[in-house]
Amino acid sequence: MTATRPHAAGGMPRGLLLLMSAATGLAVAGNYFAQPLLDLISRELGTGTAQSALIVTAAQCGYALGLILLVPLGDLVDRRRLAVSLYAATAVFLLVSATAVNGTALLIGTALTALTSVGAQVVVPFAAALAAPAERGRVVGTVMTGLMLGLLLARTASGALSELGGWRTVYWVNAALMALMAVLLRAFLPRLGGGGGRMSYSGLLRSTVAMFRYEPLLRWRAAIAALSLASFSVLWTALTFLLARPPYGWSESAIGAFGLLGVVGALTATVAGRLADRGHVQRVAAAGTVLLTASWAAAFAGAHSLVLLIAGVVVLDLAHQAVLNSSQNVIYALRPEARNRINSAFMTTFFVGGAAGSALTSVAWAHGGWSGVCVLGAALSAGTVVLLGLERLTVNRDAGQPSADTVRAPAATEVK
Repeated sequence: MTATRPHAAGGMPRGLLLLMSAATGLAVAGNYFAQPLLDLISRELGTGTAQSALIVTAAQCGYALGLILLVPLGDLVDRRRLAVSLYAATAVFLLVSATAVNGTALLIGTALTALTSVGAQVVVPFAAALAAPAERGRVVGTVMTGLMLGLLLARTASGALSELGGWRTVYWVNAALMALMAVLLRAFLPRLGGGGGRMSYSGLLRSTVAMFRYEPLLRWRAAIAALSLASFSVLWTALTFLLARPPYGWSESAIGAFGLLGVVGALTATVAGRLADRGHVQRVAAAGTVLLTASWAAAFAGAHSLVLLIAGVVVLDLAHQAVLNSSQNVIYALRPEARNRINSAFMTTFFVGGAAGSALTSVAWAHGGWSGVCVLGAALSAGTVVLLGLERLTVNRDAGQPSADTVRAPAATEVK
């Protein structure tokens, strides 16, 4: 297998970095395009509400399986070939959805599209591997900015495209863009072989699970990030309920536009990455967990104040990005030869946290309204503070590491 070295002092070429950022955003966006179109799809295909709602579930399940079954392959095969293959396959599966004649066909297309859309999670550790040590935080932050923008803007783009040519237009356009992205990745990504040697596929999957056993920092950071995403999901799931009722009573379009506030948080990922590159990764994590918790006080007051609600949303998004970026900087430094397996384990736990947060939101709203939601979100956020504190105590004690800001992302031996 071939390998490549990180880019030298000049750093990763800006064009390549922007390409990888756009690639991650486009891939993840495909899993969210259908959400604002469920009613339209249901009417055209003649499916019931329950079957239409399964489209969202199919996307979540397909993505989870892809994280577990496909992302670890980046440690075994040429990563460029894997990324290109996944993007090309996603383009094909989007065509299945675009030409679906019934709900079953659309569910199959959605599940398969989500399965291979984890190409985004192959590109993220790929970028980390290509980055020079002193720029890894910034590079990962930039790529994750693309991912978060894709997630946040997908619904807005979906609505606009559907108005132009119907819901199928969304899938046709996305398929063309994914095919183009596969060509561009094939042309511009360097070859980068995995470090798994002759490991079998079953051995690769076992090794992915074993990462939790042998890497304490992976366990801690995955749990912290999962709680952070759970808190993030609680807020964005419940906001629709809050804004649709008095004293707000907003329309669906206004509520959708409010979601663009999340872009502010996404755009700060590179700031957290630059701070991590300067040796402040633990300070970024600590500040992120504290701000995440504090943001719920403003969100609580936001039940009757739009200004405080906006402040709470923006601070929570900023804090969540800081927690995620600092955690990724730590885990990508653990074992360079196993970055895809580590990313698979981390991201699977991360998204499980998000799903759990969304599920708990309905319970909190039913029993306590917005106040109950804020208590739930604050409790989950406080959990990140507690876990980070316990991590610093146990990992530094057991591994004999110096505390906090001497931990940097670059070298494999720096974080143990």
